[in-house]
Amino acid sequence: MKNSVKFPKPLVLKKIGDMLWELYEDFWYWVGDISDNDLIIVPSSTQTDLASIPRFFWIIYPVDGRWTYAAIPHDYLYHTQVRTRKEADYIFLEALKEIGVGFFTRRIFYSAVRVFGWMPWNAQTKRLKNHVA
Repeated sequence: MKNSVKFPKPLVLKKIGDMLWELYEDFWYWVGDISDNDLIIVPSSTQTDLASIPRFFWIIYPVDGRWTYAAIPHDYLYHTQVRTRKEADYIFLEALKEIGVGFFTRRIFYSAVRVFGWMPWNAQTKRLKNHVA
């Protein structure tokens, strides 16, 4: 994907396992209007599974599609929980629109994280409470 104003740095990943990647460089996303100074910086060495799409749907929606740019900050927000789950999911929706994912696909992805995202969110909440990243 060509960088946009809201994604000013390229996404540089290295594959480190089966369905697991690591950021080789920091990755940035400006939330809302850039003038709001709301910048999410996903640090290098952050690990991701890209888009958490069930294998059954990979023929239509591969894990490394256009939506990957939006999935990286979303994964990071779920991992760190520095924002609410609702905010993280809305930022994901906003980022999908920013990178040109069509309305129908955006709504499917957003609905999926709203309906099913509580499972990984709650699991990470428990890990954070037990100090296990």
